[in-house]
Amino acid sequence: MDASVDLPSQPAENDRPIVLQTHDLSKRYRTGFWLNQTVASLKDVSLTVYQGETFGLLGQNGAGKTTLLKTLLGIVRQTSGRATLLGKPLGDRVVKQRVGYLPENPYFYDYLTGWEMLKFAAGLFQVPQSIQRKRIPQLLDLVGLAQSTARKKQLRQYSKGMLQRIGMAQALINDPELVFLDEPMSGLDPLGRYQLREIILSLKSQGKTIFFNSHVLSDVEKICDRVAILAQGELISIGSLQDLLGIADTYQVKVKGGNPDVLKQRVVDLEFQEGYWVGHLKGDPQDFIASLRLMRAQLISIHLARPSLEEFFVQQLHDRGIHSSS
Repeated sequence: MDASVDLPSQPAENDRPIVLQTHDLSKRYRTGFWLNQTVASLKDVSLTVYQGETFGLLGQNGAGKTTLLKTLLGIVRQTSGRATLLGKPLGDRVVKQRVGYLPENPYFYDYLTGWEMLKFAAGLFQVPQSIQRKRIPQLLDLVGLAQSTARKKQLRQYSKGMLQRIGMAQALINDPELVFLDEPMSGLDPLGRYQLREIILSLKSQGKTIFFNSHVLSDVEKICDRVAILAQGELISIGSLQDLLGIADTYQVKVKGGNPDVLKQRVVDLEFQEGYWVGHLKGDPQDFIASLRLMRAQLISIHLARPSLEEFFVQQLHDRGIHSSS
């Protein structure tokens, strides 16, 4: 019997197959001394993720990001609404064989070595020994963890960054089609974050679909095809960076020297900052560069200007009267 679920169709953004889809997904928890009250963690969340996408879910602490991820994974049960994962209803055991998951704070048997941990995870997925012998070294190389360390060192001796690396390796041990990452950059130093971004881009190049939660917006902006913003359990924005931030159709320029009266004819909001003239260019940049030569001014920098994802995120929360959750 086919256990697939038909969800209301959503406008197709491309021709790629749908990997994940939710419709009015909600989750309420009972609270209070007598458990006679409820609090909404998710409120009618509807979204679609396509095959091969890197999809970022953004939000403050407590916005409901982890609840949504755990609901999709079948770890917690939704109160209402419907969803499918790889075409099957949530909780389907066969689908779980095709999914990888890295929790925000994973718990490992810390008396195991990294190598033993990966063998244990592979056994849960019934990965044949012949494949394990090839895949475990490949994954250790991918996440930047030395085989000698993985074989000899117990997990209790691992740093936060090393645990995150072994966690990423276990999330990929079954060669999943869809990978869920819950705050994968949490606790990592700048080098560790860079390396993890490279791993995610490597997975994307292999055609895998990545769904991850994060509040490190600079990382999200570098690697995601589309993003969604969750605030107080509600989905308030979703789309590609171009959809949300717009096309950068003006240039921000920095100029050394020149006649400010002439510059003001070409540059909007011209200001003098730390020895340079800065502002937003009107018109063709090539003509502007030629005019700088005539006035013996020097172009220091020029780049397309649009709001950053962080600025957009803060503005979205501000517009809804949502303040810091800390």
